[in-house]
Amino acid sequence: MAKKNQNEMSFLDHLEDLRWLLVRSTLAIVIMAIATYFFSDYLFDTIIFGPVRPTFTTYQFFCELSQSLGLTDSFCITEFPFIIQNTSMEGQVNVFIWVCLLAGFILSFPYILWEIWKFISPALYKNEKKNAKAFIFFSSLLFFIGVLFGYYIVIPMSVNFVATFKVSDLVLNQFTLDSYIGLVKTSVLASGLFFELPIIIYFLTKLGLVTPAFLRTYRKYAIVLVLIVAAIVTPPDVVSQTIVAIPMLLIYEASIFISVLVSKNKKE
Repeated sequence: MAKKNQNEMSFLDHLEDLRWLLVRSTLAIVIMAIATYFFSDYLFDTIIFGPVRPTFTTYQFFCELSQSLGLTDSFCITEFPFIIQNTSMEGQVNVFIWVCLLAGFILSFPYILWEIWKFISPALYKNEKKNAKAFIFFSSLLFFIGVLFGYYIVIPMSVNFVATFKVSDLVLNQFTLDSYIGLVKTSVLASGLFFELPIIIYFLTKLGLVTPAFLRTYRKYAIVLVLIVAAIVTPPDVVSQTIVAIPMLLIYEASIFISVLVSKNKKE
């Protein structure tokens, strides 16, 4: 039977489309998660636990950069005074499953975007439907850049901070496996989704829910929030906080610029 026209679809029809969107997206995540199983040794030893090694790329880069600029050597690390331990019988099994699902979600993100586009495209104008490839490309690109930002910047700075911070020399750091994996998941996903802000603002502006004036008005609050986040996840020095804050502020400014363009197009 031919698919109903968007104007003729009932609320239940929309729910049915949404249900299949979720089913297909979940299936894609599971398939990619199973695929990562065959590379699990590399996934865990090289990628997941890479930031806890002093030889990690980020530490080496910032150590050389800080030395060349004559700045703080907080990233010149020779060892991390902590261990990561598993404290529950099923802990490593649960971590293995969730990390594979996380990798599956990241790898299947472009397909999930395609499913989302198919769901919302009937509500768009004909000329807007032609932008599917651009939408998927730029949204995926921003997400992957955000994931890399979280992995190479946020996680190493967070690990470096918690590893060197101590209330007393009598206290030894023994982090649980769950807490470390939680840091990895939160940093990677939060950064990836935050970098989607320009795309989100694009659609919110088209729907009339956000305006450039609104974004400019709340810019000062956004700056404060970004600086607070940067202060939390980085060592207590200005250089590290700036490295984290600048890309996030640029993303916000790019969102304002996109909102302005959309608003002009709507008026025309």
